[in-house]
Order: sequence, then structure tokens, then C-alpha cells
Amino acid sequence: MSLFGMPSIDLLSNQIAAVLDDPATTHGLARALRAVAKEIELHRHHHTSQRAWPNGRINQKPSKVQIGGGSHHIDGFFNIDAVPPADLLWDIREGIPLQDDSVELFFSEHFLEHIDYPRSAKNYIREAQRVLVPGGQIITGVPDAAFALSQYPGPLNACDEMIERWYAKRDCRSDINTRLDLVNLVFRDQDDDPKYTPHLWAYDHEKLAQLFTEAGFTAVAPWTFDSTIANPKRRWGSLYVIATK
Repeated sequence: MSLFGMPSIDLLSNQIAAVLDDPATTHGLARALRAVAKEIELHRHHHTSQRAWPNGRINQKPSKVQIGGGSHHIDGFFNIDAVPPADLLWDIREGIPLQDDSVELFFSEHFLEHIDYPRSAKNYIREAQRVLVPGGQIITGVPDAAFALSQYPGPLNACDEMIERWYAKRDCRSDINTRLDLVNLVFRDQDDDPKYTPHLWAYDHEKLAQLFTEAGFTAVAPWTFDSTIANPKRRWGSLYVIATK
């Protein structure tokens, strides 16, 4: 059967698990295979939903949508994510499964940096523009690359606030030895902890404004943080913008 059929995916998944269990497997191969195993999991969730909605559009027309919210629930928002929990399991890299001109407000935070640029990032923003009603808006929060860079070069204090707020409970804490290590984590957070998804691109206000403008949004402005929508734990060191269709 085709590689894209579920039996073949299950076979591949079992083979990867066996290789990962083999103590002779090298670090580099294990790291690559863990990434493939995660993509297989996303594929399974997406494939299940796609069978229910083969034309890529669901019947529901939610007015407020959260993308990639994970366990962060927002009252009144329909949550689309590639992994549970979510109202709809869907890989946003493959498009947004909603009708044209149907959504009033999109919200995402600490999601955009986890998808590849330019293909998936630009496709996601174009899709959001398609789905929003005229005058609809999208709020986007990301780690602020400009903030991370503003403190470089310079000495790293052992009690640096960024370390304490973002990495104190992470296994990578002991490997943050210089200010550049912090910059690298913001730009390409890729340690071996399977709990965390790598950062694939970094954003500042200028870059977000360029992306949304290129996709046809008429205005992009800083967003005033609202803890009834955004996760208060994300506020520090983050950049939020609101773009209008």
C-alpha cells in the first residue's frame, strides 16, 4: 500500500520505535527519527479529520478561532490544533479548514515560530486572510527576537530573568552558559526534550508586519495584552500584533 496509507504509516512507526529502542542507534539518527515519529503522530490526527472533511472545509462557522492553543482554553473560541486537546485536530500547515469570509477573530500565541518558513508560515497567514470576514482581525504572539537580541552582546547573569522565566525547569538550563546561548534558544530552541517543539523561525515587529501586509492585510499594529485571551505566562518577553483584513 502507498506510504500515505495507514498500514504503511503504522509499519514505519513500529520500525522507528524499534530503532529508537536499539542502544546501538547513534545520537544523530535517534534525534532525526524522533522528529519523524512526531510528524507521524500529527499525520495520524490530521488524516482522521481529513477523512471526515475530505474537501478541507468543516460545516461549523465559528466566529472566534484559536490556532495551536494546546491546553490554553479561551472561552468562546474554537480551538484548532494538530494535537489534543482541541475542538478540531488539523495540521494548519495544510491549510485552515474553514469557510471563506466566516471568522471575525483569530488568535495564536507561541505557535508561528514552530512552523517552517516561508512555506507553512506564509500559507497560514494567507489562509487566515481568506477565512476572515472583511474587517476581521488576527492576533499573533511570538517570542520577541528583538528583545533577545537587545541584550547581546553582554554578560550573562546566573539569575537572568529570561532563564528564570523560560528555562529554569528545562533540562537545557545547565547548558545556558553565555548570552549567545539564550539568543540561540529563542531563535532555534532545539534541545532533545521531546516535550518541546523546536523553534524554526524568529520574528520581530517588522517581520510580522511584512508577512501580514504581503498577505493582503490592510493594517498591522501592536496589540495591547489582554489576559482574558492570552496566557499571562506568555506576556514577558513576547511580541503581540493585531492585523486587520
